[in-house]
Amino acid sequence: MGKEREIKICFAASSGGHYEQLLMLKPLMEKYDSFVITEETFYKVNITDEKMYYLKQVNRKEMTFILRMLINVFRSIRIYAKEKPDVVICTGVLAMIPICLISKFAGKKLIYIESFAKVTSPTQTGKLLYKFADQFYVQWKQMLKIYPNAIYLGGIY
Repeated sequence: MGKEREIKICFAASSGGHYEQLLMLKPLMEKYDSFVITEETFYKVNITDEKMYYLKQVNRKEMTFILRMLINVFRSIRIYAKEKPDVVICTGVLAMIPICLISKFAGKKLIYIESFAKVTSPTQTGKLLYKFADQFYVQWKQMLKIYPNAIYLGGIY
């Protein structure tokens, strides 16, 4: 079955659990023209048959935070200019904010999926991107108290 070329989707997630959640969307990656953005870590994650891009890993408590975010902004601009996604689907977190906002400000769709690990409190990234997302999903019903306009369909696991 060939990939549909009508829309291009950027799948964006930091490393670890956020990336694992993104992998639950592999059927969508296979169906649509898509690419993946994740963080550079000491190990390279790769999804077979998917175009991969890497951003700097970011921790807001480290002294290099601002520099790493600036590098990610410029990398995200380059990736956006090259790939021109129609939709960004993001499971978080911090390093993915630039590609989400660049795409949104360019008039593209942003879909954010709040972390499965967040049962009663929001992520910082979720709180920010809730304001910009065209669709915002929570994986626990009680999270609708925090994000009243979110969509609850259960977990993606």
